[in-house]
Amino acid sequence: MTLRTRLIAAFLASTLLPLGATVWITTTLLDRSLQYATTGELDRLSRTLENTAKQFYQREREALKQDALAGRARGRVYPAADVSQWPESVRSFWESGEPERFGVSGPGGERVDYMRRVNGQGNAPGVEIFSRDLGGVSMEQLSRQVRDTRRLVNTMETRDLRRGFTLALLVLLGGAWLLSLLPLILIANRVSRPIRQLTAALTDFAAGDWSRRLETGERPGAPARDEVARAVQAFNHMADQLEENRERLVHLTRMASWQSLARKTAHELKNSLTPIRLTVEEMQARQPASERAFMDQAVQIVVSEIESLERRVRAFSEFASEPEVRPERLDVNAVVTERVALLRPVHPGVTYQLRLDDGRPRAHAAPDMVNGILTNLLQNAAEAAGPDGAVIVLTRGEGERVLIDVHDSGPGLSEAVSATLFEPTITFKKHGMGLGLSIAKKNALLSGGDVTVIPGELGGAGFRVSLPS
Repeated sequence: MTLRTRLIAAFLASTLLPLGATVWITTTLLDRSLQYATTGELDRLSRTLENTAKQFYQREREALKQDALAGRARGRVYPAADVSQWPESVRSFWESGEPERFGVSGPGGERVDYMRRVNGQGNAPGVEIFSRDLGGVSMEQLSRQVRDTRRLVNTMETRDLRRGFTLALLVLLGGAWLLSLLPLILIANRVSRPIRQLTAALTDFAAGDWSRRLETGERPGAPARDEVARAVQAFNHMADQLEENRERLVHLTRMASWQSLARKTAHELKNSLTPIRLTVEEMQARQPASERAFMDQAVQIVVSEIESLERRVRAFSEFASEPEVRPERLDVNAVVTERVALLRPVHPGVTYQLRLDDGRPRAHAAPDMVNGILTNLLQNAAEAAGPDGAVIVLTRGEGERVLIDVHDSGPGLSEAVSATLFEPTITFKKHGMGLGLSIAKKNALLSGGDVTVIPGELGGAGFRVSLPS
């Protein structure tokens, strides 16, 4: 049911039902109008109101007195030396000789006053007054209303019964219409609450709170009930997309800076390595035969290190390059199976477990990039798991995304390592360049996806590759 239909139904329910009840009450009271009069009810009401006012006033008086005696209220002292300047009510109390007195003050009697005499113990003779606010209740107005009600009762007793019936009918009609407004007010409040929440969420989001989301009240995946629920779902979807795109933009911007640095570093290293290598080989060629063995060994070490540096230069060049993205429809299960088959001989002691989606999800991405991403993640997982370790690979489709999870049984990742895991670094491992995860994340972002860290199922690290479907 749409929001418009619900409002129309609420309006009909809040007007037709009271209207029918009003017609029935009217016709019934017309037949019996001469048997009813509201004089007695009004008389009882006025007496009840009067008793309630008296009880309220007595309670406030007692509370004020207790606060004064306990020192919780602060009073104002009128010294006897200034009796000529006292207010009339204070002077009247002083001249009466009474030990204490209560009264009301304020424009409409909104405060109750407690007056008592003070003598001795370091205090000059005089009057101390304590006041207490009645919370907006005007005692003078209340007394006037009680008097007016009594006068009205006396007047109505002199009138005919038909006028009493008319007054009773008006009271009933007014009460019925007020009651009919309650469901409409409740429904309107329920409808307007998510709109107010949506407005506040949009304000917070515009102010920079990118994590702000709204509860839809619907089950995950369930269709929205009305336009308001759809607006809330649209806001959450928009917020997710904006936050994801913002994170991607930040990472790609940082990657662009790193790529510029890598390009310059690779160029400078390449320019330096080439003459170094040529010079060392020339020195080897000119060395006398008697010292050739030592020189050959030294040259071999230098050339080996130069080759290692050249590999790093090539890795920096690859990192700094912008590969052409040519997306295709990929069978994710087939790609995962192929990558695992290629790595099994390299790590024969590692146990691989594949949990592939039976729906055979398909991704829209560049094959070379996806192969590089999976190769890097699977290679890292196998190295972290060790010879007797295990690696789990999962695939599944989720909405407009295809997910590939890789878990290993290695030592896992600390929070400090996870925070900078995808930043390019320099490593001196035998086969490592420190750029694999950076390149993998960059290629995933260029493909419209991402690579993120997730909790590992085997106690070690866990990675998730997200690709568009």
